[in-house]
Amino acid sequence: MSQILGFNNLTKALSFNLYDFAVATNEEERASYIRYIDERYSAKQIEAMLIRIAEIMDATVLNVSSKDFDPWGASVVLLMSDAKAGEHANLMAQSTVNIHLDKSHICAHTYPDSLDPNGICSFRVDIDIATCGSISPLFALDFMFKAFESDVVVCDYVVRGFTRAKDGGKLYMDHDINSIRDFISPNILKQYMTTDDNNPASLTYQTKFVRSELDETSYFRNPYQVPAEIRAQNMALIRKEMESIFASKQ
Repeated sequence: MSQILGFNNLTKALSFNLYDFAVATNEEERASYIRYIDERYSAKQIEAMLIRIAEIMDATVLNVSSKDFDPWGASVVLLMSDAKAGEHANLMAQSTVNIHLDKSHICAHTYPDSLDPNGICSFRVDIDIATCGSISPLFALDFMFKAFESDVVVCDYVVRGFTRAKDGGKLYMDHDINSIRDFISPNILKQYMTTDDNNPASLTYQTKFVRSELDETSYFRNPYQVPAEIRAQNMALIRKEMESIFASKQ
């Protein structure tokens, strides 16, 4: 890659869309599932995760806004800059316009669902990271996989805009990438089946992940109180749900 002249103006956008599933065998378990999601993935918990993502990318957090919704769900928006800690005071002393040009953001929204008539509960999280400058959202992928219980993940990465090379020419990409999978550890990858839909000419990359092996005890509140035949039927429904999202079909 050519050396960059001045500030890096490229915008790198990463969309991390994940799904997690569970089985509710009765109404009490449906309610219990929603309570569990509200506690584990409250706005406060999501906020801490987004701050950690910013730290991994070596970014400085400028502002955070978060909210829990009624009856369920949470949203968090985090503004950040690629300025290092020692530069933060100077950055904040600049005009609002200059700060706006130098900052990036992360936003997250959660969507729990317990209304499936078959009792298959799901939890979806959408995390969108847009960075401008030298920081890259790709290096936070391992943390996001580990922070959430992900059965299915749809990950999109797009680079837009241009920046200037030292010779004055335009640069539309400042790093090498063949697949989003290149930025995920082998220990995580071996847990999933994956498929790529990449268009390098338009600097657009997508990878879908679906968990390859399912431990049925992870999907029931009281697995050994459910007859084996019923467990098997529910696991078949969960696998069907995963595959429909993985293939983007009904």
